[in-house]
Amino acid sequence: MVEVIQQTDFPNLYRRGKVRDAYSLGDGFLLMIATDRISAFDGVLPTAIPGKGQVLSELSAFWFNKTADIIPNHLVALANAKPRPQGIPKDSLLDSIPPEIAKRSMVVREAKRIDVECVVRGYLAGSAWEEYQAQGTIRGQPLPKGLREGDKLDHPKFTPTTKAETGHDLPLSWKELTEMEGLPLATKLEEESLNIYSFAHKYAFRKGLILADTKMEFGIADNQLILIDELLTPDSSRFWESEGYQPGSTQPSFDKQYVRDYLIKTGWNQEFPAPELPLDVVEKTMSRYLAAFHRLTDQELS
Repeated sequence: MVEVIQQTDFPNLYRRGKVRDAYSLGDGFLLMIATDRISAFDGVLPTAIPGKGQVLSELSAFWFNKTADIIPNHLVALANAKPRPQGIPKDSLLDSIPPEIAKRSMVVREAKRIDVECVVRGYLAGSAWEEYQAQGTIRGQPLPKGLREGDKLDHPKFTPTTKAETGHDLPLSWKELTEMEGLPLATKLEEESLNIYSFAHKYAFRKGLILADTKMEFGIADNQLILIDELLTPDSSRFWESEGYQPGSTQPSFDKQYVRDYLIKTGWNQEFPAPELPLDVVEKTMSRYLAAFHRLTDQELS
């Protein structure tokens, strides 16, 4: 039976997010633990998905290694890697965490987080489809008339949002982003986000999956822009089956859209606390996460 990790409680808490708990290891290193918490509609649900955290950590590490020649990232190693990552202070938390925590954790470099969710959309889905139906735009950018749900866009769109600790992330216009971060950094964020999406979309398609959209986070370490947090997981991305892809309806997915769809069907008003997820929704969600992991990596979980 898979142990459920909803929350961790260790010394030197650095930051607790919606899904991840980060702890300082000293000397500029962090232990980032992916719990089994799942968020939807900008809040954490009361029901965890057993084993989800391990999928997120191992898949993020896979993508960080795949994309390291595009842009540097914060990954040092998975916490259960052998031999022990060099440079970590002795007798730190890394040396005392139990195996069930280590297998869902990454050792990463500390970075100054840029408080922007860098979203890239290659297809018309989710909130972008809702906006298009209402206004004919995607984050205020006009689109051609007559598009269908799931249609591929003429080119991927960079649609950043705020990075909210609590509550809803809010759309950012290009003007707002440049005012927040300055034109050079805003331009770099867009460029690198589109580069990562393009690479990942091509790679996933070879594995029989479509990367419809994704979000990324960046930080600054040693005066350099780097990728941080997670990367191209079913939590942060929308993956579809490429075989049988047919625009005009909701596509079969390998991500947490299944959870969102269930919550919508319940009639929940999206005010927290959210309702509990039934066992069959939990199990089917995890099966989708595992399917995405296996398809993308050709590996089993460690």
